[in-house]
Amino acid sequence: MQSDKQGATTLMGNQDGIERRPLLETRGRTLAQGVELAVACLISYALITQLLTRAYSVSREDDLLGGMWAVIATVFVYRESYQKSMKAALSRMSATVLSFALCLVYLLILPFHPVGMAALIGIGAVILILVDRVEDVITAGITTAVVMVMAGIAPQHAWTQPILRLVDTNIGMAVGIAVAWAGMKLGSQTRRCSPATAP
Repeated sequence: MQSDKQGATTLMGNQDGIERRPLLETRGRTLAQGVELAVACLISYALITQLLTRAYSVSREDDLLGGMWAVIATVFVYRESYQKSMKAALSRMSATVLSFALCLVYLLILPFHPVGMAALIGIGAVILILVDRVEDVITAGITTAVVMVMAGIAPQHAWTQPILRLVDTNIGMAVGIAVAWAGMKLGSQTRRCSPATAP
């Protein structure tokens, strides 16, 4: 009778272990994703504000904006899997390239004006809707607004804004994808090395 109770207790203990393990793994992965995203954002910001500025810098304010823009791109593309990160990057890139192309053409011809900014946002939205990329309209609109306002703040270098923000975006996306890939590889190795729970 006592052995039966001990067996039942052991079985319940094993079942509790089996139930707790997925929960602990989920919480551990959630914490790891938070750390990975934080590290990725720090890397993106440092690359723009510390390294890239040694090659080209319009102003300290513009450098800080570039760092912020790279961080935004990193946050946008970082996902819980490498595949989802790549999908997000493609979405971001399609909206970004269109927005920067429109802004560059405009700023090579005309100075910043609120009406021009609004017109570019509308034109970008129409183009994306026509090519069945409705989900990219918001990203393109935000990108256009940032680029055009920065062109108004620094009118002497207005036409460089689309190019600089494109560089910032590409670096931020590259870092986000790289960290997502590294996290996936590290996570798979950790799961392989963890001991199996006995049934």
